[in-house]
Amino acid sequence: MMKKYGGILRACRERKGLTQEELALEMNVNQSDISKYESGSKEPTLSIVQAWLSNTQATEVLVAFMCGVDGLNIMQSIMQLLGG
Repeated sequence: MMKKYGGILRACRERKGLTQEELALEMNVNQSDISKYESGSKEPTLSIVQAWLSNTQATEVLVAFMCGVDGLNIMQSIMQLLGG
């Protein structure tokens, strides 16, 4: 189930223009953890998700997710906002 969310986290990071290493440094975690969260092999805690979305300035993603919007709809909305 986390694989779907990993893609959302990765998209938020990429939209902000951050590498895994840069985001890891900002969040004070290992780059390998960032990779595991994005691949879905490690489930992030809510505090990690909040920090991730705060550092990538994508808090609207967390709000949408908590309101029950699925990952595909979140990504489609992001792409529409970006003109893609």
